[in-house]
This record gives sequence, structure tokens and C-alpha cells, in this order.
Amino acid sequence: MAARGRPRGFDTDEALDSAVEVFWRQGYAGTSLEDLTTAMGINRPSLYAAFGNKEATFRKALGRYAEVEMAYVGDALAEPTARAVAEHYLRSNVAAVTTPGRPAGCLSIQGGLAAGDEDRRIVDFLEESRAGGERRIAERFHAARDAGDLASEEDPDELAKYVVTVSAGLAVQASSGATRQELAAVVERALRAFPA
Repeated sequence: MAARGRPRGFDTDEALDSAVEVFWRQGYAGTSLEDLTTAMGINRPSLYAAFGNKEATFRKALGRYAEVEMAYVGDALAEPTARAVAEHYLRSNVAAVTTPGRPAGCLSIQGGLAAGDEDRRIVDFLEESRAGGERRIAERFHAARDAGDLASEEDPDELAKYVVTVSAGLAVQASSGATRQELAAVVERALRAFPA
């Protein structure tokens, strides 16, 4: 059966990129449907048809953010040593959270900072998303320990938590005005936790 209605008159990826920008700058709680439709250049019926309600749009926006803005994570995980994984991940994170012309900080951190009780599902969703990233890093560090790249007494889960905690701190510091150079120095300090 043929689909009914007119074809979309907008590029869904471009519209979603605009939604990412709004949520990134204003957080979930601070973003209204009017903010979204204005930034995306579409009306409410088009938003609902293409993306769903505000919560569904945010979830899709975070997926797009991870795909585009955090593509470096996959590259980091492919590095040959645990130290190289952490170095690539943290250096790339600094570049991402301090990119000129983009909001400072990280959507997955700032998206739910000001959320209230009514937005608990979003806060939980963001926590689950960050936990998924941490698990991927922990799995990579387990593989590094199994391969002899990390000492047998090293705790890969603890090390992964350390790396993602530093990453979150970098995002918060960037949103508070820390410079790329200042954050790069933090990365150098953090990398001392790994064997050279």
C-alpha cells in the first residue's frame, strides 16, 4: 500500500543536527518545542511526524550527537594499547568540547544537568548512555589486560570509570570556560595512570 501524505520537504539529518545544537546549548529542560521547530525550520506536525515528541526528539538527537560529534570513540577503542585508547579518547574529547563555533562541553553531560523530577526519564536515559560508553571502554581494557598490555592486578572496570570521569570533568570545565590548552594539561596528568 502506498504511503499517504506529502513527502517531507526537509532533510531529517540537517533538522536533527539543529536539534542537537539547541539541546546542547540549552539542555533538555531549557528547550521548548518552539525552540526546536524554529531551529529546525519545521512546524510542530512535521516534528511529531519525523521525530516524535520532545523526549523522542532528544533521544534521536543524542544518537546523532554520538554518531557525529563522538565518532572518535570508535577510533580510540581501535588503538593498539590501553594507554593509546585513553590518550586518543581524552585528547579527542578535549578537541570536541572546545570546538570553536560549537557549544562548549558535552550534550550527554549538559543535556540533563538542570532537569527536574518530571524529566527523570531523560536523566536516566543519559546515565544509561554514559554507562554504555564506559562499558565499551572497560571491555577494551579487559582485552588489554588479557593480552598482557595492562598489569594483571589492574582493574579494567575501575580504570574505565577513571577515564570517563576525567572525560566528564573535561566537559564540565570546558562549559565553564576552560581553554583547550588547560584541558590538554589535565589529559597529560590523567595519562600518568597508564604505563608508558
